[in-house]
Amino acid sequence: MSNGGSKRTRSERVAALELPPGRVSRTLGELRRGSTLLRVGLCVLTAFLLWVVMRGWAPPLGYREGYVPQREVVSRVAFRKPDQAATDAARQVARGRVRYVYEQNPETLEQLRSALRNQVQAVISAEKLSDVDPSLWREFEPPAAPDAVPPAEEVREQAFQEFRAAFSGPEVLEKFQSDLAEAFSSWERHGLLDQLPREHTDGNQDEIFVYPHGAPNERDVAKLSDVLLGDGAALKQSLLINLDSTVVAERSFAWLMPRLRELKSTLKIDLSATQRERELAAAQQPEVLVTYEAGSTLAKAAAPLTANDLDVLALEHQSYLASLTTLQHAVRSLAVLGTIGGLFVLIGYFVVKREKQLFHNLSRLGLLLGGVLLGVGAARMAAVDPYRAELLPVLFMCMTFAISYRQEIALLIAAGVSLLVALEIGSGIGGLLLLLGTSCTAILLLTRIRSRSKITKVAFVAALVAAALSLVQAALEGQPLSMDMLYLAARNAGWTLASGILMTGMLPYIESLFGVVTDISLLELGDVAHPLLQELVRRAPGTYNHSINVASIAEAAAEAIGANGLLVRVGAYFHDIGKMFKPGYFVENQGAEANRHESLVPAMSTLIIIAHIKDGADLARQHHLPQSIIDFIEQHHGTTLVEYFYNRARQNEGEHGNEVQESAFRYPGPKPQSREAAILMLADAAESASRVLIEPTPARIESLVREIAMKRLLDGQFDECGLTLRQLRTVENRLIKSLTAVYHARVKYPDQQRTA
Repeated sequence: MSNGGSKRTRSERVAALELPPGRVSRTLGELRRGSTLLRVGLCVLTAFLLWVVMRGWAPPLGYREGYVPQREVVSRVAFRKPDQAATDAARQVARGRVRYVYEQNPETLEQLRSALRNQVQAVISAEKLSDVDPSLWREFEPPAAPDAVPPAEEVREQAFQEFRAAFSGPEVLEKFQSDLAEAFSSWERHGLLDQLPREHTDGNQDEIFVYPHGAPNERDVAKLSDVLLGDGAALKQSLLINLDSTVVAERSFAWLMPRLRELKSTLKIDLSATQRERELAAAQQPEVLVTYEAGSTLAKAAAPLTANDLDVLALEHQSYLASLTTLQHAVRSLAVLGTIGGLFVLIGYFVVKREKQLFHNLSRLGLLLGGVLLGVGAARMAAVDPYRAELLPVLFMCMTFAISYRQEIALLIAAGVSLLVALEIGSGIGGLLLLLGTSCTAILLLTRIRSRSKITKVAFVAALVAAALSLVQAALEGQPLSMDMLYLAARNAGWTLASGILMTGMLPYIESLFGVVTDISLLELGDVAHPLLQELVRRAPGTYNHSINVASIAEAAAEAIGANGLLVRVGAYFHDIGKMFKPGYFVENQGAEANRHESLVPAMSTLIIIAHIKDGADLARQHHLPQSIIDFIEQHHGTTLVEYFYNRARQNEGEHGNEVQESAFRYPGPKPQSREAAILMLADAAESASRVLIEPTPARIESLVREIAMKRLLDGQFDECGLTLRQLRTVENRLIKSLTAVYHARVKYPDQQRTA
């Protein structure tokens, strides 16, 4: 009988066969997803920022103070270096050429001219010398030599009449006043000094700046020879030139000279303005540069580099970088980006294969990438002389990742970051060995942190390794064993210890930021004085007793397969805290009371039983319990079936004809996501079931535990936790042993034996 279709040939059947997509197809399909593209884009952005932080386009200067080069260091390019000593000398010379600044107050000279006019008027108003006050005329007489004979009265009278005759005529006195002002004009403008002040020392000795009182910006240049009074020759010459009568000029000079001596100066030195002029002149003096030609020796072989040598090498390095072409910068940039990209691909492949949860958790992935970026950037800033502390941020970052993630990831990142830091600071293979060896030592030792002293002990061991590797690095680089090398080893050991101390103080904040729980926090949470546990004791003592028993047997089972037993124990303490809201609906809290579920339909009873999962998780979040503990609350029943009420509902189905949906009698899940959660699931179920055994013999306990484990296995509850069959068998054996020890046979006394 025909089936209505033509028979296909063999080639058609082969062509119609569709094989599952290959690895490349699956990868391309995964990359088309928006969430995957977001994470890949975040990695690409981090790689680009690392290239910027590392200055991947420019090779680093790999020298440090105290380093002993094995051969002469020569200049690759010609460059010039400022000669500070010569520059300072040139600037000092420039300061010495600066004119001192003085403030001129001509008021005293003007008063002196007015006083001279008044005295002259008083003298010429008398008819003869005898009518003049002798002391007044004596002021107009030139000083006589000590051994000179005083002139006769006739001579004095004749001199007086000659002086008086010079002022005969109308307005002669007014002309005298104007001529006197002309004679004083230069001094009134530039000032008068009896002698230079003691502050006027190393500056310009020929000229000065003078500005009128109250007008510092109206400066004028004056020669010192014009303002210094000296023996008065300049004053006398000016009077002889400007006054019509020689007699009047000489008599006026005789009157003025002693008063000018008493006046001393009309100029006041302005030291602040002078200092500003000196500094301005020094700043305008260009630097004195020393030229180094290409091939010049910058540092000698077998001689430790000094700070001055490093300055020269840094200038040469800057000049070398400036001489590089765009193509050369681009080639190095591609090489650095290729290195960063290769590390990202290597670590990313491991994460995708072994730690998918980390890749899919965007916040944790972002923290990981941000930590790498901060670690590399901080290492670059810390790797400067004289500190050379790049080990501190790298080690702190690696210890953070060792606590927050798996050791394998921390080791991979430590290798990648050590390579990038060694590349960005130019420390070579020796620096890479130091960073990687010290970081790996700390990561491998930092397994279980049950006390704060553990971090300090790890840092101490890592410090010893850092000191030893510092000496190894010196040997690899051909450095002589000296006190400088021992100091370098001690310094690196000190930075390692500092990272441990810093980590000890920052540990609570790291736990909060990365969402991890160390054994220290677990020990604090496991204290029975915790408010939630105390409330559980008060409201649901049976549940509390059950939780304590589960914690004990689950911890032993976890330790048997190398899981975190402490985490399981603390998780077991809190896994049933949701029951405290309706404790009477759970059998361990009912005692002699009637079972409340007898009056409820199975569906309602199931809702009440299942509700303790959500209630417990909400209560844990309200009291800020860590997510790892909340995971135990949500996962310890997985998506298992509430069998008792499901079976009752099936019985009622036969009576009433209502169809029962199995999904309505299952816990919401999720299934256990870790080995620890799977162990708690088994321990919880086994401990509860063991309580109802009439004769809890070892054989019955073993049969019960095997049955529960097989049900959970066949129900798919262990599909997402990574628990292997061998580990499951080990957990079963440990649970059997622990429950047998709890429910071991006891001696029955006569009054306890059954009667026939």
